[in-house]
Parts: sequence; structure tokens; C-alpha cells
Amino acid sequence: MALAGEAGKRETAPSKTVEKATFAGGCFWCMEPPFEKLKGVDAVISGYAGGRTENPAYEEVSSGRTGHAEAVEVHYDPSQITYAELLDVFWHNIDPTTKDRQFVDTGSQYRTAIFYYNEEQKRLAEESKKKLDAAGRFGKPIVTEIVPAGKFYRAEDYHQDYYKKNAVRYKFYRFNSGRDQYLEKIWGKEKEK
Repeated sequence: MALAGEAGKRETAPSKTVEKATFAGGCFWCMEPPFEKLKGVDAVISGYAGGRTENPAYEEVSSGRTGHAEAVEVHYDPSQITYAELLDVFWHNIDPTTKDRQFVDTGSQYRTAIFYYNEEQKRLAEESKKKLDAAGRFGKPIVTEIVPAGKFYRAEDYHQDYYKKNAVRYKFYRFNSGRDQYLEKIWGKEKEK
């Protein structure tokens, strides 16, 4: 804080507002890069959401017994990027028509979900899902869940920014998962969102 002029009143510098959005789109390694490159996104954290076990470890989540999904928590500045824009990026990076599966990864821990923090996020998520479903782009109904956000648990450090720390392994995994081939088929040039 700085003192304001001769009156001696305290002024605060404008503070940046940071909001959260949480998305499950299969393997969280693949969901970090699309959000991290966006202007207005301050952090993308890999973790676990939507489950019933306190402080789950990766081995527990990957067993499918905790009820969690691999997810990313996106911290963003709404004056630079909107929640609707984040939703658009989410839809462009998943297959929303498969239940408990994303590409080569199967089980409820790989389901797609939007975890909303308030009624406005819920409304926008439902609108975007309805609009995308009506467009018929996927040829099948969209099964992505839209559910209230509960506790988000940060994944182990070795999962954070995996695509940067282990670039070769990540590229190998991503290519062999079929994700990029599917996204190219569905979105074509639009896939870069």
C-alpha cells in the first residue's frame, strides 16, 4: 500500500482478480498445454477432482476406486480471458462423447467433466454444452458432466508440467493416445483453440 498525497489516506494499488476453473479431460498431462498458452491464464495445476477420498495419491486415483478424475485447475484473470473462452478451449481438446474414457485411457478417472464454482459458471457450461450438442459436430450425444466443484487436490510434483519436463515421453504418449488425430478429424484447423 502507498500513502496518497497530502491527505495521508491509504490507497491500494488495483489488485488483479484471479478466478478458478476446473476441467477434467482425460490425462491431465494433455490438458495443461492448451490452457497454459493462453493470455490471462496465470497457472494450470494438475490434480484430482470429483472424488470421495481425502488427499488421494496418483496410484489410488489411477485404480479408479477414489471417484476422482484427473483434472486441471486453471487460475485466470477474467479481465483478460473469459470463462466462456476457457470452455471453448476445453471442448476443443476432448472427446465429449465417451463415458469414463479419453482415447487410450479408460476408467472413471479419465471421464470428462466441468466442475463449476458458481451459478454463472454452471450456466455458461450448460449453454456451451447445449450449443455444441445441437451443432451435431460429434454425431453422438455429449456425455461430459457438469457438476459442482468440490475439493481439488494437487497432483504430485512430477505430474506438474510433465509435457515440459519429459517432452519426448509426453510427445510419444500423446501421439500414441490418438488424441491429436481425433481432434484434427473433428475440428480441422479450428483444433488450435
